[in-house]
Amino acid sequence: MSDNKETFDFTTETLGVCKIKSPIELSTVVGDCRANYVTDDSFVRNTVNVFDTTKPDVLDSSNLMQKAGPREYIFFEPKDVCAGICTCGGLCPGLNDVIRAIVRCLWNRYGVRKILGIQYGYKGFFEEEGYAPVELNPQNVDEIHKIGGSFLGTSRGGGQRVTDIVDSIQRLGINMMFIIGGDGTQRGSLDIANEVERRGLKCAVVGVPKTVDNDLQFIDRSFGFETAVQRAKEAIAAGHMEASSQINGIGLIKLMGRESGFIATAAALASHEANFCLIPEVPFDLGGENGFLATLEKRLVEHHHAVIIVAEGAGQDLLTKTNQTDASGNIKLADIGTYLRDEINAYFKAKNFHINLKYIDPSYQIRASVTTASDSVYCERLGNNAVHAAMAGKTKIVIGLVHDKFVHIPISMATAHRNVVDPEGALWRDTLDATGQPVLMVNDVAAAKERMKQMVADAKKKPSEKTGKK
Repeated sequence: MSDNKETFDFTTETLGVCKIKSPIELSTVVGDCRANYVTDDSFVRNTVNVFDTTKPDVLDSSNLMQKAGPREYIFFEPKDVCAGICTCGGLCPGLNDVIRAIVRCLWNRYGVRKILGIQYGYKGFFEEEGYAPVELNPQNVDEIHKIGGSFLGTSRGGGQRVTDIVDSIQRLGINMMFIIGGDGTQRGSLDIANEVERRGLKCAVVGVPKTVDNDLQFIDRSFGFETAVQRAKEAIAAGHMEASSQINGIGLIKLMGRESGFIATAAALASHEANFCLIPEVPFDLGGENGFLATLEKRLVEHHHAVIIVAEGAGQDLLTKTNQTDASGNIKLADIGTYLRDEINAYFKAKNFHINLKYIDPSYQIRASVTTASDSVYCERLGNNAVHAAMAGKTKIVIGLVHDKFVHIPISMATAHRNVVDPEGALWRDTLDATGQPVLMVNDVAAAKERMKQMVADAKKKPSEKTGKK
């Protein structure tokens, strides 16, 4: 959720003047029925919703994002390019699709013949780990979109070893680095790009943002999100079948969503079978007359079954905090899924109220899925636009879809803070309509509103402010 008073700078950094004619033959004339080059003075507005008609339309770098796409003149001579690709963080549907798209665009469209796959994320840069780069070409990546996971392997952590990473980039002769990963990975890629610049190296660093939670700022959706919702819908259907076939059956499905409930809300809307959707942005009380358990009991009395979706980051204020972080610096969450399962069972057992609860956690199955057709198309276009950007010397950017247009977004902007579901927005309003749940399941509305304000404020914090780590 963006603060309207926040100031942005969408200036795209470049390595220098583009003087080399692109080998891709496109048109510079609009209306001649041929695909056109994209110019650096083509932009997409960040702000499109108008809440105050008295304010002027801002047409500068604080509101305009540069359009992505092939340029007529490029910075790198293709025969001199050594490109590197790595995937970092957790698995996500579409990683292989993006790898394949980058390789094929480099090779087939620009004639690049040296493409290195860095194995197992940032750890593949460290010689002591023993993971030598893999030479990539259209032949060995042509079929990888048909399988899940990452062809190059992935890992968490290592991004803080910036000097070692840039040493490897320099040693391998890489002058174009594509880094596929989430916000933590991309913050690492910005540090890498800054070190590259400090050393005076001409190496473009371009990110393809990967977060299945769909929580990166500005971007319409991240790749893998649609696939995740589709697979989540299948898990919800199973939970509904189990619940509706039992006496007072309950299907409890835990989905991904550490700080943002986009998968849970979209899956609730897509399935039409969920009666409760619990997300991090909207607090709930467990006990009390207006709490979740009492509301669930009313549902069972009236309808004899219930389906509950809970995002992994929901209800964390009800649990004991772990005070631990993973290798990527993310706070380790307590398990809300098993906690709710046990609390629901205990509540109804104490009331001598017969239930039959089935708990489903499909998270890793979803992450390892092969993409749906729509996501596969999206990944292909993300990969292609990443290559076009790097060949034109763009650096310190990620490729994103904004208002259905592909654009260059400075990494510093995309990772400033997370996007969250707006409890006052249309998406959550429609989710409430789909589930039929109360607007708030709390006993003190005023206190709940304060908690929600704090959650929004926390979402706006930089990651280092939350964990104390850079």
